[in-house]
Amino acid sequence: MRIISGSCRGRKLVAPNGRDTRPTSDRVRESIFNIISQEVAGARVLDLFAGTGALGMEALSRNARSALFVDKSQEACAIIKKNISLCRLEESSTVLCHDITQQVLPSWATREKFDLVFMDPPYGLGLIDTVLGSGAFMDILADDALIVAEQSLRENPIQPISTLDIRDQRKYGKTLITFLTLNLSCERD
Repeated sequence: MRIISGSCRGRKLVAPNGRDTRPTSDRVRESIFNIISQEVAGARVLDLFAGTGALGMEALSRNARSALFVDKSQEACAIIKKNISLCRLEESSTVLCHDITQQVLPSWATREKFDLVFMDPPYGLGLIDTVLGSGAFMDILADDALIVAEQSLRENPIQPISTLDIRDQRKYGKTLITFLTLNLSCERD
């Protein structure tokens, strides 16, 4: 696993042993960033269920302004910090060990709204729907925010909800990537 493009291109990332973390493959990550390339520079990134932090670090390597990496696993948070150090991205990165499905982010982390959100939770647990269904989560998004959600093809695909529109969906092997934007015609709470 490596950073594909930008200032950290070619840097190898550390991945934890075992099956608790399933990093997005280089091929899928490259496809995602080819699709969203115009929306990365200057973005404030939120990498949820961050695992190794590869998605957020890829965005930083491609000139995102900052990234907040969130994972509930202490081991994953330690791996993310190590990868941030390997890529020398400390100044633009923050790691938060936190369970986003239980509580929205602390207020210090949401002073500015997020432009780009990556969600790559463990498959089969319905965690994307849990987070997207939270009104508090919608409140931390910029009006032009883009959400990129990864799930297994075996799961029920993400369905449009009143506050979000599906912009695109792509299949890569056994993986489904959904690109969502805010529906600005709906009022947010």
